[in-house]
Amino acid sequence: MLYLCATKVQEMASLKKVLRKKKYVRIKLKKMITNHLELSAKINGIKGAFILDTGASNSCVGLDLLDYFKLTSEESEVKAAGAGATDMETYKSSGNDLKIGDWKLKSCDLVLFDMTHVNTALTQHKAEKVHGIIGADVLEKGKAFIDYDKKVLYLKKMKKKKQRTLSLPF
Repeated sequence: MLYLCATKVQEMASLKKVLRKKKYVRIKLKKMITNHLELSAKINGIKGAFILDTGASNSCVGLDLLDYFKLTSEESEVKAAGAGATDMETYKSSGNDLKIGDWKLKSCDLVLFDMTHVNTALTQHKAEKVHGIIGADVLEKGKAFIDYDKKVLYLKKMKKKKQRTLSLPF
């Protein structure tokens, strides 16, 4: 029995090492009283609290936080649904900087909608309000691994795009 436990610890340590070697960033998650996983992130340099939601197709921010996160927006034809609400008006915001721990995403698109129903549900359970949701779009771009046991999110660092240089024939 002791051998199995030691093996599991070694496997977890080696997973951490493998991910670090493959340029993954380790981000701590906090388990909320509602069992949601929460993380801290910065949008356009402004810090906020976000729920990690693998079931949300897009990352979202509360519509009332447009100025707070220095977002520009335009109307969207898409209607949002989730967490007990349907057919909600949405806006979209493009070209935002997103930073989660040491992981960065330039030109991040976000969906903006009224998150009152989400935050009402959280506060009814004595949980803190959140600024938004980090969804599957970001998790996919970051090739995410979630360690639920250790409450850690791993995101792969984005490769910097090389600038192309024009070579002239003379």
